[in-house]
Amino acid sequence: MDVDDEENMSSSSTDVKENRNVDNVPPKDGGGQGAGEGTQLSNGGGSSSRKRPLEEGNNGHSKFRPKKRKKTPGPVLPKNALMQLNEIKPGLQYKLLSQTGPVHAPMFVMAVEVNGQVFEGSGPTKKKAKLHAAEKALRSFVQFPNASEAHLAMGRTLSVNTDFTSDQADFPDTLFNGFETPVPSDASFYLGSNGDGSFSSSGDYGLPSAAVASSLSQSPLPAPSPYPSASGKNPVMILNELRPGLKYEFLSESGESHAKNFVMAVAVDGQTFEGSGRNKKLAKARAAQSALASLFNMQLDQTPSRQPIPSEGLQLHLPQVLADAVARLVVDKFSDLTENFTSPHARRKVLAGIVMTTGTDVKDALVVSVSTGTKCINGEYMSDRGLALNDCHAEIISRRCLLKFLYTQLELYLSNKEDQQKSIFIKSERGGFKLKENVQFHLYISTSPCGDARIFSPHEAAQEDQGDRHPNRKARGQLRTKIESGEGTIPVRSTTTIQTWDGVLQGERLLTMSCSDKIARWNVLGIQGALLSLFVEPIYFSSIILGSLYHGDHLSRAVYQRIAEIEDLPPLYTLNRPLLSGISNAEARQPGKAPNFSVNWTVGDTGLEVINATTGKDEMGRASRLCKHAFYSRWMRIHAKLSSSLRSKILKPNLYHETKQGATEYQTAKECLFKAFLKAGLGAWVEKPIEQDQFSLTV
Repeated sequence: MDVDDEENMSSSSTDVKENRNVDNVPPKDGGGQGAGEGTQLSNGGGSSSRKRPLEEGNNGHSKFRPKKRKKTPGPVLPKNALMQLNEIKPGLQYKLLSQTGPVHAPMFVMAVEVNGQVFEGSGPTKKKAKLHAAEKALRSFVQFPNASEAHLAMGRTLSVNTDFTSDQADFPDTLFNGFETPVPSDASFYLGSNGDGSFSSSGDYGLPSAAVASSLSQSPLPAPSPYPSASGKNPVMILNELRPGLKYEFLSESGESHAKNFVMAVAVDGQTFEGSGRNKKLAKARAAQSALASLFNMQLDQTPSRQPIPSEGLQLHLPQVLADAVARLVVDKFSDLTENFTSPHARRKVLAGIVMTTGTDVKDALVVSVSTGTKCINGEYMSDRGLALNDCHAEIISRRCLLKFLYTQLELYLSNKEDQQKSIFIKSERGGFKLKENVQFHLYISTSPCGDARIFSPHEAAQEDQGDRHPNRKARGQLRTKIESGEGTIPVRSTTTIQTWDGVLQGERLLTMSCSDKIARWNVLGIQGALLSLFVEPIYFSSIILGSLYHGDHLSRAVYQRIAEIEDLPPLYTLNRPLLSGISNAEARQPGKAPNFSVNWTVGDTGLEVINATTGKDEMGRASRLCKHAFYSRWMRIHAKLSSSLRSKILKPNLYHETKQGATEYQTAKECLFKAFLKAGLGAWVEKPIEQDQFSLTV
């Protein structure tokens, strides 16, 4: 049901309420009869229904009508401030203090005396003025240590918990509750602090201190919200009651005709809040939802599996603010690169990107890479000279773009003293280089990565997802491979699979590990890879942000939790646990057939490179700027300048494979990773045919 439809719906219409209730709450006993009556009513026009009462031996409607009224009641609606105050202090008298304004737009001021104090409230009707006076009175003396106790003391019960970031449906007629938040089973599962009990600095992303204080993360609320409950109202209606006369501004429209995305904005108390959705009503409601969450502590989505999961150590940013900012930066950059999504290469199923932050202000954030793609190379196009891209899934390509950026930054450091300061690298006391302090990389993917993270997250998180009822629970955590020339993944075989060059060329399907598995690998080995690990210390993602299908439990299991027992890692290598988060406005599913191309862009590039995912090269048959051969060439040039300060000594680099094997600590960490998967019973990692890496640059 659309937001505006709900606004226009008559609150006194019993039939509409009952019909709407049937949608939201499944009928209990006698549900079959209720369904029968609904059919009878529609056939008989809803005015008189003679056949059934006569068949039941009843004259008239005496038997039929009472039955109609006995339909299952809806969820228990919460009590507003007036009712709550009356329960705590019965018999209070409200007085009209004044009435101002013209006849068509009056303003009433009502007052109530509680505990010797007078509280005033104003509103366009006496009822609303009384409500606001009651809110102020409640705010003055109702104090509870946490939201749950306040909720219980106020006699509220939250029967329906709707995910308003889901694209499954428009907003149903349910409650937004400022008090309720589930009691966390594990304190670290919820985010709102730095782990040491202190909130991050109020400079986060240039937000006003008020917005930071109210915490834009989806965290437990520090105190009960003093604002009105919202029985059967959507966010726009609630916000309008709190701040009448707001104007919503249409900002943009993007996407193809079958998958439009609209952005609406509203200014409240000097701050602008944006919302996006597949229609303007949805975008408007999400903008209002964002304002309610930020300014009034009305957390509209408290489903545990949609909560951000914190990373370990210092948090530079509030999680939900960071997640939304990273997503917006990547999508905006993709829009710039595709002429506001009008270019033929804007077609995509999955969009990924990496953003670098160097502090707490979003103005300092830099989009490092943007990419799309969902396909892998066809076995017959494999290159034995490192000239083809094997895996063109968006997040894999974005990480290759990041490698290109890291090479550029190393070259910058080595060029001259002036440029040295601009590089993100500094010399490490342990030899080689390391990232400057506060440099962080954030991976954005428009949907959950294929493999273990996605296979059990086919839909947006909802309240009913509390229990684990999936029929295939035993397969959770298993290593999976992508299917050649197709989409989807299959579990690895129980025995170790060795892929051979001639076997693949003769038609055996080329297997590529899933994105979930590769991200788990990066969380141990780092995102810099084997070659760069000879120059730089391991680099890890600080956060992984999903634009849709975010389930905290599945994603955390897929990207690090399933290998929590990993042991004997060499120095500097660790099991990285990045911040995991969804975004406030989940991206709409991208319908239609996946394109066969993948695009990539790295900061510094003039435009997009378009790669045919089947061949791993561009349409002219030229090698990609992200291929192994290109990276090895850059590595060799840096090695010529840096051979004296390598983290591991390589005497005379020749074959690509041999050079990678020379990164001894990296290779040791890789063995630990593979053992951890095997020990956990999750299968054996499948590697590409070894011939792929047996090339040198003299060929």
